[in-house]
Amino acid sequence: MKAISTLSVGLTIASRAVSLALVLGCACASTSLAEPTTDAVKKELAPTGILRVAIGIAPAPSALYAIKDATTGEYRGVTVDLGRALAEKLGVKVEFVPYLASGEIQNSAASGKWDVTFMPVDEERKKFVDFGNAYHLLQSTYLVAAGSKLAGVADADAAGIRIGGVANTATFRAAQRTAPKATFVTLPGVDAAVAAMKAGEIDCIALSRESLTGLAGKIPGSRVLDGGFLNSSTAVAVPKGRPEALAYVSQFVEDAKAAGLVRRSFDAMNLRNSQVAPAGMKP
Repeated sequence: MKAISTLSVGLTIASRAVSLALVLGCACASTSLAEPTTDAVKKELAPTGILRVAIGIAPAPSALYAIKDATTGEYRGVTVDLGRALAEKLGVKVEFVPYLASGEIQNSAASGKWDVTFMPVDEERKKFVDFGNAYHLLQSTYLVAAGSKLAGVADADAAGIRIGGVANTATFRAAQRTAPKATFVTLPGVDAAVAAMKAGEIDCIALSRESLTGLAGKIPGSRVLDGGFLNSSTAVAVPKGRPEALAYVSQFVEDAKAAGLVRRSFDAMNLRNSQVAPAGMKP
């Protein structure tokens, strides 16, 4: 019975990946904006012959974070769907390169370990990667522990408030700018942030609203604050100095939005309140 269940899950994931790729392929074929795949593009975007997609992994999904399926061991998420569809369009195999957070992806941009990624935009990050078009409108806020008296994001800017965040992320940098009176606890990933709050070591977790909504159920009594301290976007990105790759992935994002792939991927991960970025939006 278990084998049948595992097979069923695997087939569902495979079918979903195929259908997403077919939807995008049809949209690309029907629009004059679709870019042809050239040797120059493949040389920059998939120099090893495989498209290596850097993804963030967390306990709950978001526009950035994927999750690892406990049954199949497969990665699932918006960035996984986008990565698979991009590889299908490019005509190459895909390989996912997992990281704990976007900060790790950012810092490894010059390592040659990955070819494309999807991450929140901020000015510091532009020193490491070149951003293409946005596919998601991002808001970051706080998850507060059970019994917290904090009513809004402005209340976190106070002495004695311990804010946990993931190292080198756009959200954590924004929290540090907007709540200078608070104490900041740097953590390696989302799992560590959850553990720190459960242990009473922090009062707030700074992440995207989507991520925090998924985490709230894992921390009894916690709640997500209204409002946000960062309003930005999540976009496709490549290591610096790859203009052909950047143009290609930017057009891919526009095709994915127009085809409804991004919206369907959000909905499939139960991210129904996530907002798709407007057509043509750049960082």
